[in-house]
Amino acid sequence: MGGKRVCEILGIQYPILEGGLAYVGNGTLAAAVSNGGGFGVVGSAGRSVEDFLEQIKIASEHTDRPFGVNLPLSRHSDNSKYVQVILENKDLIKAVSISAGNPRPLIPVFKDAGLKVIVLASTAYHSVRAEQAGADIIVCEGFEAGGHLGPAELTLFSLIPQAVKAVSIPVVAAGGISNGQGILAAFALGAEGVQLGTRFVATTECQAHEAYKQLLVESNDDATVVLERSIGRALRVLKGPYVQEVLEFEKSNSNVEALLPYIKGKNKVAAIDGKTGEGWLNCGQSVGLIDKVESATTVVQNLVKEVQEAAPAFSKAIQGF
Repeated sequence: MGGKRVCEILGIQYPILEGGLAYVGNGTLAAAVSNGGGFGVVGSAGRSVEDFLEQIKIASEHTDRPFGVNLPLSRHSDNSKYVQVILENKDLIKAVSISAGNPRPLIPVFKDAGLKVIVLASTAYHSVRAEQAGADIIVCEGFEAGGHLGPAELTLFSLIPQAVKAVSIPVVAAGGISNGQGILAAFALGAEGVQLGTRFVATTECQAHEAYKQLLVESNDDATVVLERSIGRALRVLKGPYVQEVLEFEKSNSNVEALLPYIKGKNKVAAIDGKTGEGWLNCGQSVGLIDKVESATTVVQNLVKEVQEAAPAFSKAIQGF
């Protein structure tokens, strides 16, 4: 598999990264991804500072391979405490991925601590700004992804080639990737690695409720919808009765305060508590490719196998060019 630069920067075997996964990106899952040869990530979104620290410790106890953490800046009222946890445990962590906010003030802080910095971007412009600020890797997330999305609404087919053209550091593709063919496609566009979110939710190590995982397995290609457009944002989630209720409400309301009771805390209610009729679930557009719940270690290994099996067919397909 390609992606040599990503592998060298992170000290991993395969350029397959785990997304931050609000609420469900736990330490056991991160360790399992890393044990498969990828790069596991402990998420901080939806976690207290104490729980974030505990999950870092759990990951370090379950793997001797590199893993990282995700810091979504707009998801915490006070980022300083999370930054402190990261810096105090820098010997356990290989890299920090920064998302959902301006990463520039924090990039030198983490770099000075000896950590690699991964920045999530949704446009070529923001990719350039992140590189100028010192990022080591850019994760370009397309509009196919689950969860909160960039306002430009660029899909991977448009985003990746333009970002690759604009920067010199490695670009990792994220959004709508769940199998080896998707990974090959991302590399054909110029990416040097991939980041998966939804696929890693449907794993035995993920702390997501079993009801969430089962819905992912049962879903098809038309299973997602975008919420929060009425307030100028975008949130891709699984369709369902509760989500439909929110969509109907948004048709006649475009006020953040009015919408807040429908969305605040409702991800945890569904994803962790399993009350899927009372909340929403993050989900990417490639969910129809997920047909089983298995170990995240196995998922990484199967992805590599699928890439290897699909590569000859890809080479044959382009022989006429």
